[in-house]
Amino acid sequence: MTVIEFQNLPNPQQCQKTTLPNLGLVCITSDKQVRFRTMTRTRYLKLSHSERESALSELYQHNLQRLHDALSFCQQNQIQLYRMSSNLFPLSDLEDEIGANILEAMSADLATIGQRANALSIRMVLHPDQFVVLSSDSSSVVQASINNLAGHSRTLDLLGLPRRREAACRQTSPWSLMNIHGGKSQRAEQLVKVISSLPENIKSRLTLENDEYAYSANEILAVCQQTGVPMVFDAHHHICHENLDSYDHPSVASMFYAAQETWTNPDWQLVHISNGEQAFNDRKHSDLITDMPNVYHQAPWIEVEAKQKEKAIAYLRSWWLMKNNCI
Repeated sequence: MTVIEFQNLPNPQQCQKTTLPNLGLVCITSDKQVRFRTMTRTRYLKLSHSERESALSELYQHNLQRLHDALSFCQQNQIQLYRMSSNLFPLSDLEDEIGANILEAMSADLATIGQRANALSIRMVLHPDQFVVLSSDSSSVVQASINNLAGHSRTLDLLGLPRRREAACRQTSPWSLMNIHGGKSQRAEQLVKVISSLPENIKSRLTLENDEYAYSANEILAVCQQTGVPMVFDAHHHICHENLDSYDHPSVASMFYAAQETWTNPDWQLVHISNGEQAFNDRKHSDLITDMPNVYHQAPWIEVEAKQKEKAIAYLRSWWLMKNNCI
């Protein structure tokens, strides 16, 4: 497996002027080294019961091996944060429970992932898909969203990934977390109500992120404060929502620190970064990260949401150290 080349870069520990945050790889690599397979619900429903069992068993084994490959890639490239695919084990939350039973039967194999991640000090997180809408005005959508989160939580438990992690200060915060958006706009009260009633196995992993359309950073912050759920601040979503012209607008730093307060242990605070593709506040993601909020120098964990994935991390790492006169 190829290692990203960081040419002429010093050991970050040798740099006294800055602390390099943990930069996170999102799901796959830009080349084909880390790729996962999936199956559509339509195709699945055309299969017989035995065919479903066989297809899902083979698919899950394949994706589990790819997850091992992802950990190997992160280890070789000094990446300590990895966002897993939300479709890692597709169709495992269906009512026929075929997928769920297969995962239970694979529990020993799944548990080795958590053991390995812990040994490598790699933090693994998850971002459930856009269909999770806890603020929906449809009770069936809300229940389906809760079922989806319960399935992800069960999978994370089977993988042996901790819900919370304690630091030296003996404060705990979500570690292998599930990050979601607010969903349907102007439904903050409903969002608070649903989150407050969630079972501990879900709520203990949950984080909320501001978005560029429905929920501003301030609105999500208020929900987080009321529910005790940590906030994942996304600076690019914030500047798009507020139509700002700089990541260093005072509100960016203000929201970063406000979000930090929602983490019982600020050492585990997670933020997102992306850049606009065609313009500064273009909602589409660019290939690389060439602009960062200055306040992100204080962020311990940053998920890099850029099209070029690992190449964007390498570029950002180089840029970060050069900007701080480390090379």
